[in-house]
Amino acid sequence: MKLDVHKIQNKNGLSIEVLNLGGIIRSIKTPDRKGVFEDVVLGFQDPKHYLEEHPYFGAIVGRFANRIAHGTFTLEGKEYSLAQNNGTNQLHGGLLGFDKVFWEVKPLENENGIQLSYTSKDGEEGYPGNLSVTVDYVLTDDNTLKVKYQAQTDKTTVINLTQHSYFNLSGDFSKQILDHELLLNADQYLPLDNTQIPKGNYQSVVDTPFDFSTLKTIGRDIEAKNEQLKIGNGYDHCWVINNPNNEIVKAAEVYHPESGRTMDVYTDQPGMQLYTANFLDNTLPSKTGGTYGPRTGFCVETQYFPNAPNEPSFPTTILKPGETFTSETWFQFSVK
Repeated sequence: MKLDVHKIQNKNGLSIEVLNLGGIIRSIKTPDRKGVFEDVVLGFQDPKHYLEEHPYFGAIVGRFANRIAHGTFTLEGKEYSLAQNNGTNQLHGGLLGFDKVFWEVKPLENENGIQLSYTSKDGEEGYPGNLSVTVDYVLTDDNTLKVKYQAQTDKTTVINLTQHSYFNLSGDFSKQILDHELLLNADQYLPLDNTQIPKGNYQSVVDTPFDFSTLKTIGRDIEAKNEQLKIGNGYDHCWVINNPNNEIVKAAEVYHPESGRTMDVYTDQPGMQLYTANFLDNTLPSKTGGTYGPRTGFCVETQYFPNAPNEPSFPTTILKPGETFTSETWFQFSVK
C-alpha cells in the first residue's frame, strides 16, 4: 500500500492531516489569539520519514497501548508471550504495532471526517483473536477533533487503544513545553516500579509533583526531587481520571499563555498517560527546522491502565466475541 495523506478542514480553517500509515496525525493547524495558524503537533515534513523509526509521533497505538510487564499475560487459563521491546516489557503493541501498519481510509458520509479500518490477525504480535478495528477522526465546527474507536474480536483478547500525538501549543518546536499550564481532572495517579510498570496501587496526588488539580506549568515541579520523576526522567505516568460513571468527561486542559492557545481533552477512558517527551534527544529533524530536543512536546494519551491484563484490580481490558469495544476522546482547541 502506498503512503497517502488525507486532509480534513472545518469552516474556521482549522485543519488536520492524517496518514494511512498508523493513522498518524501529521499536523493540526490551529490559530493563536491573533488568528495566526500554526501546526501544534510534532512530526516530520516529509511523510516518508514516518516509515523509519520514530517515537510514535501522532500514531494510533495498539493492540495494547503502554506497557505489559515481561511481555506476558494469562487469559482464560492460557499464557500469551509478546515481544519485549521496552527493556523486559512490551510497549505499545510490540514490534509491529498499529502505529506501523497501513489502514484502509474512507470519508465519513454524515460527518466531516474519515474512518480508518484495520484487521489485526489472530496471533499478530502474539495476541489472540482476529481483531477488527475502526477509528474515526471527525472535525467539528467548534474546533473539536473527535477520535472514536470501535473493535470486535472472534476470540477473547485484550485491547487498549490510544492516540499518541505530541503537542506543542506554541507552534515553535524548538521551544520546550515547560511553560504550558496543565490541569488534570485526577485525584490519583499510578506509581511505577523501576521498569515503569505500575505497582498496582493508586496514590493521591496531594502534596506531590503529580498534583495538576489546578492549572500549573508543566515545568514547575518536573525537576523536583522525587523517586517517581526519576524513574520516568520526568512525567511518564498514568493518572486516574475522576470518572466513576465511565462517561465522557473533561480530563485535561492545557493552556499556552504566550500564544493563547488552549486544548481541552475529553474522554470516557479511566486513565491518561502524561508523557513530557523526556527521551527526545535531538536526533530527529523538526518540522520548523533544527531537531526535536527533550521536552519539546507533551502527550496526553487517554487509555486503560498500563499492565492491566496482569492487574485484576485495574479496570478490565478484556474483549470477548460478541462484544464491541467503543471509546471516544475529544481534543477541543480554542484561545484565551
